[in-house]
Amino acid sequence: MSDDPSQASPTPDSPEIPSPAPWQELALTELQQQRTALLEEIRQLEARRGLIQKEIEASFAGQADGVARRLKGFQDYLVGALQDLAVAAEQVELVPQQVLVQPSPLDQISTTAEASQPLAAVAAAGLFGPDEVLIRERLAGFGGQPDFYADPWQLRRTLDASGAALLDDWFLGQGGRGAQPSCGSRSRNALVAAAAIAILGELYGERFQTLVLASQPERLGEWRRGLQDCLGLSREDFGPSSGIVLFERADALVERADRLEERGELPFIVVDAGEQVIEIPILQFPLWLVFAAGPGELMADETY
Repeated sequence: MSDDPSQASPTPDSPEIPSPAPWQELALTELQQQRTALLEEIRQLEARRGLIQKEIEASFAGQADGVARRLKGFQDYLVGALQDLAVAAEQVELVPQQVLVQPSPLDQISTTAEASQPLAAVAAAGLFGPDEVLIRERLAGFGGQPDFYADPWQLRRTLDASGAALLDDWFLGQGGRGAQPSCGSRSRNALVAAAAIAILGELYGERFQTLVLASQPERLGEWRRGLQDCLGLSREDFGPSSGIVLFERADALVERADRLEERGELPFIVVDAGEQVIEIPILQFPLWLVFAAGPGELMADETY
């Protein structure tokens, strides 16, 4: 063994650490920059996530309000329809047809003289010639100031000149059986139909019933609200034993109209402008009013 100190191995107390190479320093610098960039990107993404969350919550609240309004309208219709169905189920073949149902408010309008008219007048309901003076007086009166406190089944809104002309032609020109151009919206059509109901109620009392056909629940909901507003009605006035019945299907409406005629009563059928096809059996009845929508109204209604 050599005793040369230069050949002795280094002691643990004095290790030599090599300095990093230039490429290592460059790599470390790049990694630190990338880490800093990633942290900044993460911070920005978290901030965007917070903003998006707030927007979603605000948007959902607005959408929920709109959905709630539509659901409320559908709920009103559905509740009414179920009530009507329950009443109909209780009355089917359970009581003799001679038993009188709860009188409609329309019978309060008819006078003793009108009640004594023979039911043969119902069969000739399409001929309104003898009632021309009364019909035109009422149409002229509907154009005045609205009577918001009128009795139920009386028109509470103002009928404009175009609506009065439409009904004048329908009553006296078409004899109560025909199609008329839509007034541009379901609420305006409901106003015209309400004016017709008010006049028919004065002519026939409780011996007629209005049947409204619209193939979508939302449309029927609009009809219910429009007629309630124009005639001062309540939910009890919509049902099989009341003044107005709402239908989604034409076959159910026709069946109801047949039963009314069998009892010597008069069905007044109103068809919504959204119905593009009219069932032929509807045309056999003496009183029907079909609202015919224009092309623009049909296109707008398709997106309903």
